Amino acid sequence: MAQSPPLLFGGGLGLVLAAGLASAQTPETLAAQREAYDAVRAKSVLDLQLFRTTQTAVEPETGRHLTWISTNPAVGAWYVLELRDAPESKATSYHLENPDPATQALRFDDGPLPALEITTAKGSERCAPWADESAALTAARQSKLAYAPLCDGKLYLRNRVTGARTNIEATTDFLRDNVWGGETIVRFVRDTFFRDAELETSETVGNGGADGARNGPPPMKGKVAPTDQRVISTLLTLGIAGTTPGRMTIGRWYPIAGLEGVFASAFEPRAISDEILKSPGANRLDSVEAKATGYMTAFDMSLFDIGYAVGTDHPALGWSSRPPASVRPRGLPGPDGIESAKPLVTLGMVNPVIASNAVATFTAGFKRQHGAFKFGDMATANLGHHYGFIEKGVILSKLQPGLSTLYGLTDGSIGMKTWTEEDNALLPRIRFARQNGVPLVETDPKTGQVIPGDRVTKWGPGNWSGSAKAELRTLRAGACMVSDRGKDYLLYGYFSTATPSAMARTFQAYGCSYAMLLDMNALEHTYMALYVSQGGEVHVEHLLPGMSLIEKKARNGTIIPRFIGFADNRDLFYLTRKERTR
Repeated sequence: MAQSPPLLFGGGLGLVLAAGLASAQTPETLAAQREAYDAVRAKSVLDLQLFRTTQTAVEPETGRHLTWISTNPAVGAWYVLELRDAPESKATSYHLENPDPATQALRFDDGPLPALEITTAKGSERCAPWADESAALTAARQSKLAYAPLCDGKLYLRNRVTGARTNIEATTDFLRDNVWGGETIVRFVRDTFFRDAELETSETVGNGGADGARNGPPPMKGKVAPTDQRVISTLLTLGIAGTTPGRMTIGRWYPIAGLEGVFASAFEPRAISDEILKSPGANRLDSVEAKATGYMTAFDMSLFDIGYAVGTDHPALGWSSRPPASVRPRGLPGPDGIESAKPLVTLGMVNPVIASNAVATFTAGFKRQHGAFKFGDMATANLGHHYGFIEKGVILSKLQPGLSTLYGLTDGSIGMKTWTEEDNALLPRIRFARQNGVPLVETDPKTGQVIPGDRVTKWGPGNWSGSAKAELRTLRAGACMVSDRGKDYLLYGYFSTATPSAMARTFQAYGCSYAMLLDMNALEHTYMALYVSQGGEVHVEHLLPGMSLIEKKARNGTIIPRFIGFADNRDLFYLTRKERTR
């Protein structure tokens, strides 16, 4: 396999205050935490946090015992507060979030008067939300809000809530979880009645639509020059500038009106250059996927930050049923020794502070059920290679070597690569990471050429999902990285129906240096939305009309956007605009 070097883009996240970030761990503590992390046994999610720090204090008036756990001091986002009436009594746990570690640091003062010290550029203030049983912390828990404000809104208590799901998702989850052979039923219905259900084909409505002007990344490399490409009809509902609605030149990038640094493009794989289509490494495209219309959305990452959030339910933490039972150590509840995130709370939505600055969200990856290998060498190694993920510096599932990984570091840079054991040296600096399968395309380090991943043509060893007959064509989404003229772009690709080979060829044609699969099979799994400010209000723009049906509506008809306005059962990526320096 061609191993791509780490692709790191971007710069700092702004001023990160130093208060509270110095590690209090002794070498003995770090060694013990590493031993717990490595141990093949049932454990708590806190045992997976290699860099956590723990402080204790006693509240002078009540005698209650406080334990404060910083899950990853270098990230400074997630904390666990445990309250006990006595040292050995059962703890009541609270998951607190610092919503903006880039501008605000949090420290636990374990002195005679325990309190949280919150430091910003304007100074420091103290807060003790546990000080009165009937006060802030209890009220926040009883509010049942996903994010309940504390300390004048500077911190949030994360409360466990039910994540939204569509009727289709609810039905398939019920079948898989409660009916013997439920997965087989789901596959039969999907492959028989819903295959190519979202297939979009376009009419040619003109030629030579591109005027040679460049917007965003380089245009798709096609059979003809960009100025000679066909103009096609489209269903895209994003507000693009520079063309008549419903008409786009194949492979050309159009700016999104009202969102600087965001661009959209339409494609048909049959329009890709023969140089790419006939190069080795991928299967020949069939007649359906070759003419299927799809869309790319590009983000100029000099203008945006990216984050990741795990859904209320997915990806889960227990075992996938796909790897053979022989790889499961007896008594282990999941591949990482856990089957629950407790005492942590996963919410499938963006916190309120970040949400006000969000420009885009899109679904992230496979559920745990499908996020492991059933066939090939990866099925029997590393407990089946369950896809790993990290949120806010917290390891929820270990990153596995050989898997495609999109990740972000504490310095604000992001990367996309095939993970290796050596890459675990980055763990102290990882803000988020999400693995999903194996690469669609990668850069050969020997030649510098972008080539299809070596498992693109292998159904089982690539874990590409699809039908039991290895029929791979279906609705799919993916992501890639592009560098051009000193700028770095993250591309989100929507394929109305495609095999991994069609995805690989398309990402090659758009100049991607690395590409990976996200999710597939339904609009809710390939969902993407942009948030555009117009006239003092924020408008939600969906990639396609059907995605708007996933949203909730207030009584007055106002859209409540998925991932922003309510918790969701699925995981997501979100992009926010960077604060401009003056």
